[in-house]
Amino acid sequence: MTRFILAIDQGTTGSTVALVDDHGILRDAVNFEYPQHYPKPGWVEHDPEDIWNSVLKGIRKLLSRKICKPTDIAAIGITNQRETSLLWRRDTGEAVHRAIVWQCRRTADRCDQLKASGAEALVKRKTGLVLDPYFSASKYGWLFDNARGARALERKGLLAAGTIDSFLLWRLSGGQVHATEISNASRTSLMNLKTARWDTELCDLFGVPMGILPQIVPSTGQMAQTKNVPGLPDGIPITGIAGDQQAALFGQACFRVGEAKCTFGTGSFILMNTGDKMLRSKSGLLTTVAWQQAGDEKPTYALEGGAFVCGAAVQWLRDELKILRAAGDIEALAASVEDHGGVEFVPALTGLGAPYWDPHARGTLTGLTRGSSRGHIARATLDAMALQNADILAAMERDLGKRMLPLRVDGGAAVNNLLMQTQANVLGRKIVRPVQTETTVIGAAYLAGLGVGMWSSTAEIRKIWQVEQEFRVRLSARRREQRLASWRRALRQTMQD
Repeated sequence: MTRFILAIDQGTTGSTVALVDDHGILRDAVNFEYPQHYPKPGWVEHDPEDIWNSVLKGIRKLLSRKICKPTDIAAIGITNQRETSLLWRRDTGEAVHRAIVWQCRRTADRCDQLKASGAEALVKRKTGLVLDPYFSASKYGWLFDNARGARALERKGLLAAGTIDSFLLWRLSGGQVHATEISNASRTSLMNLKTARWDTELCDLFGVPMGILPQIVPSTGQMAQTKNVPGLPDGIPITGIAGDQQAALFGQACFRVGEAKCTFGTGSFILMNTGDKMLRSKSGLLTTVAWQQAGDEKPTYALEGGAFVCGAAVQWLRDELKILRAAGDIEALAASVEDHGGVEFVPALTGLGAPYWDPHARGTLTGLTRGSSRGHIARATLDAMALQNADILAAMERDLGKRMLPLRVDGGAAVNNLLMQTQANVLGRKIVRPVQTETTVIGAAYLAGLGVGMWSSTAEIRKIWQVEQEFRVRLSARRREQRLASWRRALRQTMQD
């Protein structure tokens, strides 16, 4: 009898629920989007009930297709948008405020104050992260100070905090388990990387009571069981969790030191496996936990750089500028012109991430002339998606002191051949696209499968991963430098503004 993993990929704009069989094949998947809330410029929120309902709708729709019976589900795996933070009541499970999304910049001033006090060195030394509103700690602090009734609930022992993995564990277990997986915990700025525990000094710094935080658990192993989940029997084990970018690294079978991937989603993120060594960046990158299998003494670490706006830039062209009917139209529109025609789009719509870390930067569109067209703007947008990653790769190579291996790519925009060729050209590196580009949800399934014993090792999983297409460099070094120089002039203008 075929066994299945039910994999939940709770993303920034929607939730995907998938079935992966015991051969590692993605058999089916459904996605449901949910609303984004922008109460003030630079602020981004999600309603936790919208998140939960999108997951339930996905489970219901997927199982209605009769690929398997609910009783054929051996385990559940979860991957999630990282850093997004919320507080909820332990007695009712009700959130006390909308979740603050990872993109949200509302705590930029608070982070600036902490930097001015000299706290950034402490944060980076203990967490491997820079002091930025991107991470969860300042979000928790804001919620604790501003959510109605939060302090009173904390005094009564009725307040729980968590990232989205923790919230889903709570809901899927019927409120029985308050835990968070280690790669998600490593993104909060509250976990000490060396001890893999919440750090009292960091909690005090950000004003977060340690008692509201969840237990930190490994990425594989039995974490909870389903209880009172519509459409699912009680007792299905939840055995694999990782933050979305770490899950993609796992789904890309980047199990060896030096192997790296780039995920093109709402943002774009490059992660490189550094094994059991914490590689400290001097170039604006992050040291983070990749995963930790149950029974392993130490986690596997990664070096990471991320751009906050990638696919979200295409959504902006579609939803706000109205120059696209559908996101998938951008490849043909961008290909309608020979090049960007001098137009530069720096998509700092929610600030700049690695390696610049400028939360106050805002998007700029420069180089426009009377001859600039929709096609030039579309081409400049695809170029920007690739050029942001070129900056991250250059920083990563400075930290490594050597050239990186070919880069594996995944995510929704990885199917865009023009973007992938542009990425190879501006990186000066070969790009490798796997057969399965939705590696985030696949990674969650692989972790859960390891956790429940469906697969015995990562070596067994590596045999499943296959290459679909390679993109080789087609741009001379001189033209690449010219393209990068134009981009960096636009970047400087963005940060000066």
